[in-house]
Amino acid sequence: MPSDRPHNLADRVRLRAEALLAAGWGRLTKVTFDWRRSDGRWQTLTREVYDVGNGAAILLYDPARRTVVLVRQFRYPAFAESGDGLVLEAIAGKLDAAHPEARIIAETEEETGYRITGIRPVFSAYMSPGALTEKLFFFVARYTPADRVAPGGGCPEEGEDIETVELDIDDALRRIDTGEIHDAKAIMLLHYAALHLFPPAAPCQEPSP
Repeated sequence: MPSDRPHNLADRVRLRAEALLAAGWGRLTKVTFDWRRSDGRWQTLTREVYDVGNGAAILLYDPARRTVVLVRQFRYPAFAESGDGLVLEAIAGKLDAAHPEARIIAETEEETGYRITGIRPVFSAYMSPGALTEKLFFFVARYTPADRVAPGGGCPEEGEDIETVELDIDDALRRIDTGEIHDAKAIMLLHYAALHLFPPAAPCQEPSP
């Protein structure tokens, strides 16, 4: 029976060449390598790899009011692909040299104005491992309206123009079904919240006759 444990790949990958194609917000390289296939044969492959660094994302949730906080901002790649560039998404930011927890606390206040404590890590994931080196660390944290200490909006100097959006959890999940929420980070965190953070809403009961 095949093992589901990670394999040692040191004897299956041989780097042949790496060429820098672009360096700006990220680093795009063209890599040629040999891969030893499962049947033992070697195969030479070429891939383009985009290194934009790692990041963190968070979902703020209020179980008492059954609400969550997302953000909406313009994303040019989404606009170029579909014409719909205003994306409703999870609060997120690049780590740079910061620890994921410290970075997402600062990013949350910068983007939304909420000052949070007691955040909890829930999982991590590669967002597009076929092309990106990026790994995201996901968190959740409780919030209340009193935790909002500033208007948020992001950093204008970096081109950010961010709207804070508070939604009922059921409305947020419905927006996934309708396609209004198509940010992978938000979808992952909202489904986690539905499974682990919000008890099912009490059914409506008809009054007794």
